[in-house]
Amino acid sequence: MANTNSNKQADSVCVWTAIQEAAAERVRSEPTLASFLHATVLNHEHFAAAASFHLAGKLSSESLSSMQLRDIIDVAFRGDGSIVDAIQADIFAVRERDPAVNCCLVPFLYLKGVHALASYRIANWLWRMDRTFLALHLQNRISEAFNVDIHPAAKIGKGILMDHGTAVVIGETAVVGDNVSMLHEVTLGGTGKVGGDRHPKVGEGVLIGAGAKILGNVRIGDGAKIGAGSVVLTDVPSRCTFAGVPAEMVGRPKAEVPSMEMNHGIDI
Repeated sequence: MANTNSNKQADSVCVWTAIQEAAAERVRSEPTLASFLHATVLNHEHFAAAASFHLAGKLSSESLSSMQLRDIIDVAFRGDGSIVDAIQADIFAVRERDPAVNCCLVPFLYLKGVHALASYRIANWLWRMDRTFLALHLQNRISEAFNVDIHPAAKIGKGILMDHGTAVVIGETAVVGDNVSMLHEVTLGGTGKVGGDRHPKVGEGVLIGAGAKILGNVRIGDGAKIGAGSVVLTDVPSRCTFAGVPAEMVGRPKAEVPSMEMNHGIDI
């Protein structure tokens, strides 16, 4: 499955050029937003600079100013170059999979699922650098700003589509593979007051429908599909469709990579 998506992942290196071109066009077609577009995109030499400026503005509060946040974000970007690559891949994923989006500029500027994931990636870097208290502080601010709650210790791959983003919850020991698509109100949570490794492990190319709850240290195989509103309490084999409360196998997805096709129907 990794080979199936490699070309599309490689295209993510062109995201910054696509954002710049779209911003320049919008300056011409919507001059009312010219100052905003220059400040967020066109005044910056590279993607990392624009992303740190925009995210810092979104996350700033009385406790952390935008200048302080930008310094933190810039340090994270320099400390781990894969963070910038992952954010670009997430933007490209939205452009490719969301029919409501026809350019890379819109997810970069406006889509809180992208903003929440990008901000989580900064918090995750802080967590890995043993700056756990600052990471938790940032997690709290991400939840307030975007209504998305991702523990900074969670491990999330790249090329993630978090469509809408509202009320998504991802727990501390959750793992999400590359090229996963999930809609609003998805929970990757625990089953109660249990310590240790207690959250789901989601494979690559998985499609998770709106409102689905995947609970406990269960494994969702590569290329699986989880129906909207389902409650998953058991392992899901690769390339199987699970739906219902509690969820059970109801078919197999026709697409090799359901997250790319974004077909939420049940294939018997």
